[in-house]
Amino acid sequence: MRAVPVTTDMDGDTLSADDAWHTARRIGLVALLRDALVRFRFGDGFSHARGFALQLALAIVPLVIAGSGLATAVGAESVAQVVAQTVVAVSPGAGDQLLADVVARGPAELPEESGGDDTRSENVGEFAVAFGLITAFLAMTSAIAQLERGTNRIYGTERDRPFLRKYTRAAVLTLTAGSSLGLGLVLIIAGGPLGDAVEQVYRWGDVAETVFDVLRWPVGLAALVVAVTVLFRHSPRRHQPGLSWLALGAGLTVILWLAASGCVALYVAVSGDFSDTYGPLAGIMALLLWATVTGVALLLGIAVAAQLEGARAGIGDPLLRDDDADGIPDELQPEPQDRQSAEPVAPDGGRA
Repeated sequence: MRAVPVTTDMDGDTLSADDAWHTARRIGLVALLRDALVRFRFGDGFSHARGFALQLALAIVPLVIAGSGLATAVGAESVAQVVAQTVVAVSPGAGDQLLADVVARGPAELPEESGGDDTRSENVGEFAVAFGLITAFLAMTSAIAQLERGTNRIYGTERDRPFLRKYTRAAVLTLTAGSSLGLGLVLIIAGGPLGDAVEQVYRWGDVAETVFDVLRWPVGLAALVVAVTVLFRHSPRRHQPGLSWLALGAGLTVILWLAASGCVALYVAVSGDFSDTYGPLAGIMALLLWATVTGVALLLGIAVAAQLEGARAGIGDPLLRDDDADGIPDELQPEPQDRQSAEPVAPDGGRA
C-alpha cells in the first residue's frame, strides 16, 4: 500500500481548511470514501479493530466494578447504587444482574467478623479496587497502543514508535483522550438510564432530569469529537496536518459510531434469541460486539483522513501496482538481472 507523505503548501506551512475543502471537492466524496475503504482494507483495518475492541472490553468491565467499589469504600454508597442501576438498564440478559450485584455490594459490605479479620477483609477489598483500576488503565493503554499500530498501517507506516515512547504516549492519551471518550460514551449510551438512576437515588426532580436529558447529547458529542480528534492527531507516527484535515474523518467516525451503536442496541433489543443463546454472557458478548464496531469506526475515520491527505499529494490509488497479479507489488520485485544474480551458484561454477 502507498504510504501517505507529509504534505504542506507551497510556502511550507501547514495545510489549511481551504486546502482540505478544495481537495475534497476536487476528488469527490464518493471517490474519497471508495479509496478510503480500500486503504482501510489493505491496511488490515478489521484485524486492528478487533485487537482494539478486545482491549477496550477488558478495560470497561474492571473499570465499572472498581469505580463503584471505590465509591462505596469512601462512603458514597449512593454512587454505587446509581452505577448498579445503570448497569442493569444497559446490559442485556438477566445474567448481568450478577454483575450489578457485585457493583452494588462493593468492598464495604464484607462479612462481619472480629476486629482483625474485619480489618484484613477491608484491606483485601481496597486492594481489589486498586487492582481493578490498574487493570483497566493498563488495558486501555494497550488499546490505545493497538490503535497506533492500526493508524500507522493505514497511513503506510511500517514501524511503530519505539516501545517506551509508544506506551508512554498511549498512557498519556488514555488519561486525556480516553477520559473524554469515556465521558462521551457514558452520556450518549447510558445517559438515559443514568439520569433515571440518579433521579431514583438522589430525587433531583423532573426539571433537573429534563435538563440533563437535553444537555447530555451536545456535551457527549463534543466529548467524543474532542477524543477522536486528539487520537487522530497524536496516534500515528508521523507529522499530522491541521485539525481541519482531520475533521472530515473525525466527523465520519462519530456518525458511523452512533449509527453502528444504535444498530447493535436495536439488534440486542429485538433479538429474543440473543439473551437465550448467550445466557449470563449476553452482556459480555454485546460489549464485544459494540467495542468491535467502535474500533472499525475509528479506523475507517482515520482512513478517510489519510486518503484525503494522500489525494492532496497526488496519490489517487492507495495500492501499489501489481500488473502480474502475483500478490507482490511491482515496485518491490527485483529486476530480472537482480534475480539472475541472486540465483545460487553450483560448486562447478554453473548455475544451480
